[in-house]
Amino acid sequence: MIRSLWTAATGMEAQQLEQDVVANNLANVNTVGFKRSRADFQDLMYQISSKAGAELTTGVQLPVGIEVGMGVKSVATQKMFSQGDYQQTGNKFDLAIEGDGFFQLDDNGNTVYTRAGNFKINKDGVLCNSDGLRLMPEIAIPAEAVNFTVDSGGTWTASDKAGTSLATGRIELARFLNPAGLTSLGRNLFSTTDASGDATTGYPGETGMGTIAQNFLEMSNVSVVEEMVKMIVGQRAYEINSKAIQTADNMLSMVNNLKR
Repeated sequence: MIRSLWTAATGMEAQQLEQDVVANNLANVNTVGFKRSRADFQDLMYQISSKAGAELTTGVQLPVGIEVGMGVKSVATQKMFSQGDYQQTGNKFDLAIEGDGFFQLDDNGNTVYTRAGNFKINKDGVLCNSDGLRLMPEIAIPAEAVNFTVDSGGTWTASDKAGTSLATGRIELARFLNPAGLTSLGRNLFSTTDASGDATTGYPGETGMGTIAQNFLEMSNVSVVEEMVKMIVGQRAYEINSKAIQTADNMLSMVNNLKR
């Protein structure tokens, strides 16, 4: 009887985590480059009263055993790096990656990674994100430049009013064998871990890298309908587990009142 109380409690804790993950996904439904998370669960150990295949004293073999589970546990919150929808902005500094890869940013000497391509230029004409982290390799636009173009292969050109090229270069992207192993730093940033492996860098459109789309942004890959369904299912699962606790409590109450 007491086992069912603790088992149902693990179910309530698991569904609470599920709701936390869903709430964060929905909160970032309009965040540029955001990747939704998914909670993963595993069942806990089992108490085995009799083992399947065991032989009785009569020589008969048991076809099935008796195993009672102890509940559920949370094992991971996995980032899902599926492609988000594209939004045309008309801003020449907005860049979207079509396919695999991350933009590289310099964070006080450390390289961090992002899918958010809503870049700006600072007072030095250097392309950076909203927090002032510079895109690597650095893109410096001369003050006299009036046009800035980026082709699908990442080659950028800053030109004057007459169309004369003043500066040019090429954007590099980074990709990972296991992007789900990256650590989320917030601010649309990721950093490497032993699980993600080291970054492999290359030019857009080459060696498995995605291409660049100028004047576009990759939006969040959160599906509001899917998250709402998860929220409803999680709420009902939480309610059912609470009912299991109430039922176990009622049964204990009956036992306590057998003799008055």
